[in-house]
Amino acid sequence: SILVSAGTDKASEGSGFLYDSSGHIITNEHVVRTAQSIEVSFSSGEKVAGRLVGSDANSDLAVIVVERVPAGVVALRLGDSDRVQVGHQVVAIGNPFGLRGTMSLGIVSGLGRMLSGAPADISGAAYTMPDIIQTDAAINPGNSGGPLLNLAGEVIGVNKAIYSDTGVNSGVGFAIGANVVRRVVTALILTGKCEYPYLGIMGQDEYSMAELQALGVAAQPGVYVVSVLPDGPAAAAGLRGGSTPTRFGALQSGGDVITAVEGLPVLQFSDLLSYLAKNTKVGQMVRLTVWRGGTLLQIDVRLTAR
Repeated sequence: SILVSAGTDKASEGSGFLYDSSGHIITNEHVVRTAQSIEVSFSSGEKVAGRLVGSDANSDLAVIVVERVPAGVVALRLGDSDRVQVGHQVVAIGNPFGLRGTMSLGIVSGLGRMLSGAPADISGAAYTMPDIIQTDAAINPGNSGGPLLNLAGEVIGVNKAIYSDTGVNSGVGFAIGANVVRRVVTALILTGKCEYPYLGIMGQDEYSMAELQALGVAAQPGVYVVSVLPDGPAAAAGLRGGSTPTRFGALQSGGDVITAVEGLPVLQFSDLLSYLAKNTKVGQMVRLTVWRGGTLLQIDVRLTAR
C-alpha cells in the first residue's frame, strides 16, 4: 500500500506494485498528487520511504522509487494488453478501504473504453485516455494504482476508477491498459514527464442513425471529424471539420471521415486515439486515409506535442 501525507493530519492511501529491481513502483497520479511525503508498506508489513520520480495527469500514472526493496519482493511483469479479450478472467489486488492485500476476481467486461483525464488543453478539452479495460472485478476506494492481473500473473492494467452512483463498487471498474502504461512509465523514469503525440481534432464514438444521416456519412465507417482545432497539426495538414449546420445543434456536417491510419482501419474514435498513444511519438509523420465527399484521400500529418 502507498500512504501519502499532504502535510496535514489527514493522509490518503492507495495501491501500487513493484515495476523493476531498481525499486520503481507504479501507482496512479491522483494517489500522489498532493504528496509531501510518501510511505510504502509491503505485504510483509515492512515500511519504506518513497520518493516521487515523475507523474502524468493525462494518463493518471505516476512512478515512485524506494531506496530499498525488502528481501523476497519481486517485480511484476507487464503483459500485452492488445492480447486481452472480453471474457478473460482477471484479478485485482489492492487496498480497498484500507484492507491491505485484498484480491478480487472477475472478468474483462469491455475493451477500448475512453476516460477523460484531468487537465485541459488550450481549447478547453480534457485529454481522453484510450485503451481502457473495463472489468467487473471489485474495485473500490483504495484500489487506485493497484495491478489488474491475468491468470498468468502478468499486469494487464493499472486500476484507476469505478463507475458508480454511490461511490462504491457497482461492477464497472476501469484499468489503464498495460501497453499505454509501459510507454508512459518508461518516459517518466527516463525524464520525469511524458509527451503525447497530438493530432488536433475532436470527435466522438457514438452517433445515432439519424445523426449519421444528417452528417452524410451513414454508409461510411470511420472517425467523423467534428472539428479541427486551430493551429494544430490536423489543421496544418488540411483536414476539415464539420461546417454546415444540422438539426442536431452544434453537430455540423461536411467534415472529413478518417478511415485508416498508416493503412490500419479505424472504426471509431477510440481506435484512432489508441493507435496514436501506443504506436507514435512527437514529431512523427502519420498517413491518414480520409473520405471526403465520396473521394478517398491520403493526408500526411506531422504530430506535435500535446
